[in-house]
Amino acid sequence: MPGSLLDTSASVLCTHGGQASATMPSPRVQVGGNPITTTSAPHSVSGCPFNAGGSPMPCVVAQWTVGAVRVKSMGAPVLLQDSQATCAPNGTPVTVSVTQARVKGV
Repeated sequence: MPGSLLDTSASVLCTHGGQASATMPSPRVQVGGNPITTTSAPHSVSGCPFNAGGSPMPCVVAQWTVGAVRVKSMGAPVLLQDSQATCAPNGTPVTVSVTQARVKGV
């Protein structure tokens, strides 16, 4: 399905509400002045409050597993609004809540 490309201004959250940020955006492609992101680099997660059985186990990093099928930047699939990632160390997914709406990819 086509979806909006994720750039560095996108709001990506872990399941518990921690904010995920791109660690290495693609410098070659920009949307609205912001670099886009690809599956090649994980997002770092900060502010995750997850606590399992009285022991803190916050999300630290989100590794992308599904990106665009037909659009790549520097050889890596770009991230779309419906791309999927898994957080480490607890294996929960992320949610893309806000992204730019001008450029779409497949």
